[in-house]
Amino acid sequence: MKRTALFLALALASGIAAAQAWPSRPVRIVAPYAAGGPIDISARLIAAKLQESLGQPVVVENRPGAGGNLGVDYVAKSAPDGHTVVVGAIATHAINPTLMGNVPYDPIKDFRHVALMVQVPNILIVNLDLPAKSVGELVALAKSRPGRLDFASGSTGSTGHLAGEMFKGMTGTFMVHIPYKGAAPAVLDLMAGRVHLMFDNLASALGNVRSGKVRALAVTTKSRSGFLPELPTLDESGLKGFDMTTWWGIMAPGRTPQPVVERLNAEILKAMAAPDVRERLRAMGSEQPAIRTPEQFTAFVAAEQKTYAELVKRSGAKPD
Repeated sequence: MKRTALFLALALASGIAAAQAWPSRPVRIVAPYAAGGPIDISARLIAAKLQESLGQPVVVENRPGAGGNLGVDYVAKSAPDGHTVVVGAIATHAINPTLMGNVPYDPIKDFRHVALMVQVPNILIVNLDLPAKSVGELVALAKSRPGRLDFASGSTGSTGHLAGEMFKGMTGTFMVHIPYKGAAPAVLDLMAGRVHLMFDNLASALGNVRSGKVRALAVTTKSRSGFLPELPTLDESGLKGFDMTTWWGIMAPGRTPQPVVERLNAEILKAMAAPDVRERLRAMGSEQPAIRTPEQFTAFVAAEQKTYAELVKRSGAKPD
């Protein structure tokens, strides 16, 4: 008993000492996707603010490959001292483990989930020729034409694809999935009337919705979006419990001391509250996430992994 108490006391003292000494050298934020994308951009925004507050260089290192898995696995196997972290995302921590089936890391056990940075809803949009002005009308139309409506997505296994699969499962409808090589060509075909509907990222869809090039029926989040407050949620539209976002946030290796995780969380939240960072994140379609603590983020990731594992299995999705 005394040995256990002594061990816990030493561990606590070690963790506190680590937090006080951190960071003792440059901090690396690994972006597991190519430079120039939204994850890379948000990582660089946060890195600039962290460098100011921490007094150490904070650099972003792009390690793309295998759908984000290469960079994530690199950080999972890095020293757990808070000097190497990764921007983990819905793909790497909720979808890929089931979609790809053999990721070399455990998305829960191998990470400390430090801070959720971005949550972006998808929007259910339809082409203007489709005679459906609401979710209810779309469901009725799909049921009257089983297999004759199709929905586009940027790729197999994307949130747009899996949102469509969730929609089908919750409404008892059958629609054909048409995967594209990216959301942009999918949207072009939607506007041209070659496909009937899709679940598009809010930031991508917003301009087309506001210009009247497509018709928006609902957002996929549980709460309405501040960008389109007049647009109902799918939950409000009769699909109770429908709640889906694209998200990413900072994660550290699994044995990173709790005091280091807590300090890093506080510094990231402070950086995200800066007006210029908030404005850039809003331009990506993100509003301030309600999830604020590492414990909330971990619970969120675990729930997301379960949800998407079921969706991937139900859809039969395979990697492109």
